[in-house]
Amino acid sequence: MSGASPTGTHLLADLYGCSRLADIKAVDAALRAAVSAAGATLLDLRLHGFGEGMGITGVALLAESHISIHTWPEHGYAAVDIFLCGERHDLGAALAAMTDAFGAARCEERRIARGFGAA
Repeated sequence: MSGASPTGTHLLADLYGCSRLADIKAVDAALRAAVSAAGATLLDLRLHGFGEGMGITGVALLAESHISIHTWPEHGYAAVDIFLCGERHDLGAALAAMTDAFGAARCEERRIARGFGAA
């Protein structure tokens, strides 16, 4: 990542009261929407479904780092991880895209500064 800032922000979010968490197409679309909303550069997107009606794990590999999701449809719960380097990206917009995509009733988030000078 030459030219990119070595620091970034890591946003961890718990989404509750969600729907469509077992729908692999919906998870794919949500990740792509989050990447676009953040203004990030998508390199690859991988998804793994654990079977009919079961959860999905997905990751969007970004030039700026990653966005990932792990879903538990039986609990209406998703764990979202957004890590972006630099300051020109909109983590809040990325998270909003994810919460909107799944109709989350509640979202709890934590932000962590990462990298050089983060301490």
